[in-house]
Amino acid sequence: MTWKKQLATLAMPYYWVNILMALSYLLSKKTKFICTRIFTLGEEDDVCDLDSREAEILFFLLIVVMIRSRKTGSVTMINYLSSSFLYTKVANAILWGYADFRFGLGFLLMCVLVGMVLPEPSYRGPEHITYFRNSQVFEDELVRDKRTSWLICFYTVWNPSCVNFAPVFAELSHEYNAEHLRFGKIDIGRFPDVAQKYRISDSSFSRQLPTVVLFQQGKEVDRRPCVDTKGKLQKFFFSSDNVRATFGLNQLYKQAIERLPEPAKKATSLESKKSK
Repeated sequence: MTWKKQLATLAMPYYWVNILMALSYLLSKKTKFICTRIFTLGEEDDVCDLDSREAEILFFLLIVVMIRSRKTGSVTMINYLSSSFLYTKVANAILWGYADFRFGLGFLLMCVLVGMVLPEPSYRGPEHITYFRNSQVFEDELVRDKRTSWLICFYTVWNPSCVNFAPVFAELSHEYNAEHLRFGKIDIGRFPDVAQKYRISDSSFSRQLPTVVLFQQGKEVDRRPCVDTKGKLQKFFFSSDNVRATFGLNQLYKQAIERLPEPAKKATSLESKKSK
């Protein structure tokens, strides 16, 4: 996702409202006009400074956000923000409650209201993905046309990393859409036999979600994340640039276009120019 797209996404109410809520306590403390009216009647001079307990809570929040962002594979500013909002709200609820129980309760009610009115935006851009609803159909499709390369995402609906990767995969499917280069997804939570066959763990502690596999002529050619020679799973950040480079999508797309008859090549070229 480019910076322009990220800034456009940040302009959505969901993000700037949640950012304000994440910073609400700190801004209230550091803004003299607000602080002197909320936290005191003006009798204490240092009430607008963070005490040791408040500083500890904020420091702990920073550590938790950093750890969780790494575990969920956040690679863009939007991913980092989305994965941190829950923890910042919990920390702010504790801080407001620490200052006054009524403030903490009010903040929690505000979180519920915002969650109902402003749900997290879901990806609504174009995509060319085949969603496999049957394991046998999945296996048959891989070998139906040996000229077609398949990039398959093995995912579960509840895994945060899979959710973060969904818009990236969808955008790539639109960018590299071709008759002989196809993109597909299969939910291994629904089809554990597929997960077992391709050696992908779908447990709550799995570090293999999502797993992206490139199939050519019906056989696995490459996958990420992969296991090294020592049997250790190597971490992979699922950004669009990483996926594009690792699986050589530019070259695969070029090869897919070359297999088309001449009229189809020209039509695909025109469509590509229009999309850009």
